Amino acid sequence: MNEEKKLAEEYEDLSCSCPEMPQLDFGTFVLSMSSSALVHLGEVPEPESGQIMENVLAAKQTIDILCMLESKTKGNLTDQEARLLRDMLFELRMKYVQKAK
Repeated sequence: MNEEKKLAEEYEDLSCSCPEMPQLDFGTFVLSMSSSALVHLGEVPEPESGQIMENVLAAKQTIDILCMLESKTKGNLTDQEARLLRDMLFELRMKYVQKAK
């Protein structure tokens, strides 16, 4: 049991409270996933290389993950969170349809 407590304390030290990163909440998670989808759609440059890299299948998978998240969290989000997710999904779906033509 002592080993489990030690591991739990070590995990707490590695928690998401990293001062040099934005606060992690539902909104930042949705925006992060959306940004990833935009990179895969070739709408924005890949952060590390600065190149436009299009991977429509990866974009579709990311959009599907956000869609699943919307379904699984229905009724458990604030109005602002639900609106953000709904609006991002709409924009991503429209861009995906344009790219998939």
